[in-house]
Amino acid sequence: MARNSRRALWTAKVLGNLPASKRSIDSDEALAARHSPLGRRAFSGVVLGIDPSLRGTGLALVEFSPHGAKLLFSCTLVFKPKVPLPICLGEIFEGVRETLTRAKVKHVAIEETIFVQSRKVVHILGAARGAAIAAAARGGVEVFEYAPRRVKQAVVGLGGASKEQVIALVAQHLSCVHLPSDEADAAATALCHAFTWRE
Repeated sequence: MARNSRRALWTAKVLGNLPASKRSIDSDEALAARHSPLGRRAFSGVVLGIDPSLRGTGLALVEFSPHGAKLLFSCTLVFKPKVPLPICLGEIFEGVRETLTRAKVKHVAIEETIFVQSRKVVHILGAARGAAIAAAARGGVEVFEYAPRRVKQAVVGLGGASKEQVIALVAQHLSCVHLPSDEADAAATALCHAFTWRE
């Protein structure tokens, strides 16, 4: 497939304009195909997207159906620098656990740790991710991890997309207002999961 054709296909996917692969299927299946990459059956259910960080963990509950994606809830768990690490981790755990009670969550999608030079930063990010993953595991929900570039590629069509582009495309996909950056990243991770998940 030519590069321009692939780019056009990604653009159509991002905008939700892919046609159903078969005209004879019923309306719900046609809707499912139109809201999924390459005309396959769309993911159905609620995903909790998580953008983990010690001082600003973003959470977003997104419901996917044949009619599209809908934001059910989002928030950012914010902690001041003076709050000790163990307290932050405990609050992240509780925040994720409480969010899981807001809907019947099918899957959790979380961003992987990005490459950074500082071992301390890697340790802190890993601890925040661990607290979130542990809460999901205790809640009995399966967890899927995605690299930040993969999330951007799935949602924007460009692995090097800016935060502003992610925020704008998330708002477009979910037909909602522009979310704060951490919440938009969490919602983007949920969208990435729905767009790329296979049974």
